Amino acid sequence: MVARIYKPAKTAMQSGKANTRKWVLEFEPEEKKRVDPLMGWTGSGDTQATQVKLRFETKEGAIDYAKRHGIAFRLVEPHEMARATKSYSANFAFNRREQWSH
Repeated sequence: MVARIYKPAKTAMQSGKANTRKWVLEFEPEEKKRVDPLMGWTGSGDTQATQVKLRFETKEGAIDYAKRHGIAFRLVEPHEMARATKSYSANFAFNRREQWSH
């Protein structure tokens, strides 16, 4: 049973960073998902991977929890945003260096 500790990325459907501040400990699946022949739903008998997701304030808290409970884990460091955030008014600044697109 291996867990993954990571910090969630910002989704494309939101402009804020509301759900990206906490660290998550999530178990990796141990068995393949299968399709139910009657209903066509996808399911698995592995409840740890599908239902257990623990959130922590800090990376160290998640690592301490995993070590205390004897859970093997894999740490995934977050990637920093490559683009600088600008305000909307920066599009109309007098000292703008880029060309207008139209």
